[in-house]
Amino acid sequence: MLQLYTYFRSSASYRVRIALNIKGLPYESVPVHLLHEGGAQHSSEYQLVNPARLVPSLVDSGDAVTQSLAIMEYLDESQPQPPLLPADALGRARVRGLAQTIACDIHPLNNLRVLQYLEHDLLIDEPARAQWYRHWITLGFTALETLLVRSPQTGTFCHGETPGLADCCLVPQLANARRYDTPLHMFPTILRIESACIARDAFVRAAPQAQPDSR
Repeated sequence: MLQLYTYFRSSASYRVRIALNIKGLPYESVPVHLLHEGGAQHSSEYQLVNPARLVPSLVDSGDAVTQSLAIMEYLDESQPQPPLLPADALGRARVRGLAQTIACDIHPLNNLRVLQYLEHDLLIDEPARAQWYRHWITLGFTALETLLVRSPQTGTFCHGETPGLADCCLVPQLANARRYDTPLHMFPTILRIESACIARDAFVRAAPQAQPDSR
């Protein structure tokens, strides 16, 4: 069985949980608490799985795949149905671009280790860190909303009428945005797509509050 090293509040782990659920793939959840006792991701045992000390990591038959986008594309290539990416090259490029707007432009600047560095090394107080967080989400979502509004390929979901790679990235980033009280009213298309996503069981079962390590 697939093993997913995950943390309930990690948006990158959340993406992969959604993808696994969309594809109907059973997996064993292996919690890696990122805060308890300095963070389990720093243990020597976990570094054997992922030297970068990040989650998620997916282990399949003893082989570890890291980085959420790489994991989701691995799942799509090894278990093609239902697909996370469109059949046509231009569609695939569009969906990857939407996903990377979140996973590469927004998320890295707001990742836990960045926030911890701002707090402990640069001595930036909590209100300023929260402002930092909201700034990068707002900037990224502004671009994403425009991309979605302008494209005729946008449907019920980010691309067409079935959820895919971009939707797997979008919903967790919205959860993060709300944790930091980011205003979202200026992103109606993003919120409409989120509503369609969270009505689906694959997204409900992947949510942070549904994970065993959230309790």
